[in-house]
Amino acid sequence: MALPLLRYAPTTQNSRVKAFRVGSDEDPKAISMDKSMDREDQNFVIEAAYRQIFFHAFKVDRDSTLESQVRNGQITIRDFIRSLCLSDTFNRSFYNLNSNYKAVRHLVEKLLGRPVHGKSEEITWSAVLMTRGVKGMVDDILSSDEYLNNFGYDTVPYHRNRVVGSREIGETPFNITSPRYDAYYRGILGFPQIVYSGTAKAYPERARQRRGGFPEDYLSWVRNLPAMRVSGGNAGNTGMDYMAKVPYRSVGR
Repeated sequence: MALPLLRYAPTTQNSRVKAFRVGSDEDPKAISMDKSMDREDQNFVIEAAYRQIFFHAFKVDRDSTLESQVRNGQITIRDFIRSLCLSDTFNRSFYNLNSNYKAVRHLVEKLLGRPVHGKSEEITWSAVLMTRGVKGMVDDILSSDEYLNNFGYDTVPYHRNRVVGSREIGETPFNITSPRYDAYYRGILGFPQIVYSGTAKAYPERARQRRGGFPEDYLSWVRNLPAMRVSGGNAGNTGMDYMAKVPYRSVGR
């Protein structure tokens, strides 16, 4: 039996406040299929949908059948986004590698274009994810009034209202605040890894010749200094009884 969607109190979020500002390069860009006039524009919209869900889609992650249906108008962008969220690529490369809370944050950010409204919303959607799986959560989000009012059927979801009036820069993009792999799996995979694929710089033979000034050249001279010479019977302070020289005060004195 599926649990009903729990009620939660939304926190004050930047995405819920109507923006009064002059346009800038950081303003969200609405990419819609209904404005695509030729095949190049359609490819741009499809690429934006892949980037929104997968961040980057390799050739093996693409679905030519779905892309053809989008271009021919057989399915909407909303249906295309749903298919990407339910694909084997999403389950194998993200959902199976993270906790339910991480999956909830990711889906809310990617589909609704905003951060979650606190821990209460995470728990609410986690209950849906636990009882009805990814399909149930994705269907509920895509059928919600918030999604339909902001993106409709033909607009690719985007990060809403990134510019904040009280700060010089906008909100941090979701792909930075919510990386693909959780900390547990990053540790297993050994991230971060620094891989140097270039060639090591080789010093020429003339640079290896000693031309004076090396400390090793003066080592024999330092050893013959008077301060460094020790007599045979007094070879350092290794035999000194340090404990006998520590002042001792007995109780009662």
